[in-house]
Amino acid sequence: MANLIRAALRIAALAALSIAVTQVAAVADEPPAKPSPFESHDFDRPPGDPAAIARGKQVFSVNCAFCHGSDARGGEGGPNLLRSPIVLNDQKGEIIAAVVLNGRVEKGMPKFNLPMQSVADIAAYVHSIKVGAGGNFNPKMVLVGNAAAGKAYFNGKGRCTACHSVKKDLAGIGALDPKTLQDTIFTGGATGMLGIPSPTAPPRTVTVTLPTGEAIKGKLVSLDDFVVVLTDADGHRRTIQRAGDVPKVDIVNPLQAHLDMVRSWEDRDLRNVTAYLETVK
Repeated sequence: MANLIRAALRIAALAALSIAVTQVAAVADEPPAKPSPFESHDFDRPPGDPAAIARGKQVFSVNCAFCHGSDARGGEGGPNLLRSPIVLNDQKGEIIAAVVLNGRVEKGMPKFNLPMQSVADIAAYVHSIKVGAGGNFNPKMVLVGNAAAGKAYFNGKGRCTACHSVKKDLAGIGALDPKTLQDTIFTGGATGMLGIPSPTAPPRTVTVTLPTGEAIKGKLVSLDDFVVVLTDADGHRRTIQRAGDVPKVDIVNPLQAHLDMVRSWEDRDLRNVTAYLETVK
């Protein structure tokens, strides 16, 4: 009887071993798993020079952030740069330079007379921003300024009180999360998340002057190289074709004075004013 039990155990052990070997062989024959699209390395580049990134952040803040947002994810009329094919395929500013130095006037982007080193620094800064970093982003990370210095700038050199009051139109603005607050300062409240126009922003108006001399006026809906879309005084939506500078298109943005002023700010001014207005609750 004992011999029969031992024989049965040997057979069971051999069967188990056979199954295990078969499973290992099957796994070995399987093709390697495809990499996740979220782990793509198509645009990998070596880490940037910290000094160049710091310089680029300063230049970007002064010249680019008012349109593309303080984190390059979109702002007043400017697209998200982090997913732009131009930026993704650029290495050291060689592709970005063509846009920065020549502008895209028809899309509202002026050309910037910057040295190539500054363009390369801007590229280094934008490339240093992790596309997927938003998920772990803490809005309070932007609160790195000096609130007292921000208050002094707001009430003095910044000339903010010429249009604003922390007891009237800005009362309670500190209730916004710091990231939204900083973007609001940049754009004058014209855009929200991802550069989407804010429904509370004052509308831009447009006058389209046809070759016949007829002037069509209304609220601007959209404008590109081919058409201008507006809503006229009667509430009718009109789409007018464009060919170069014909017809003539004149746009009035109620926030333009604010946007022009922001261009003169230094990075520390934005940080300090953000820190100050965060205290206004």
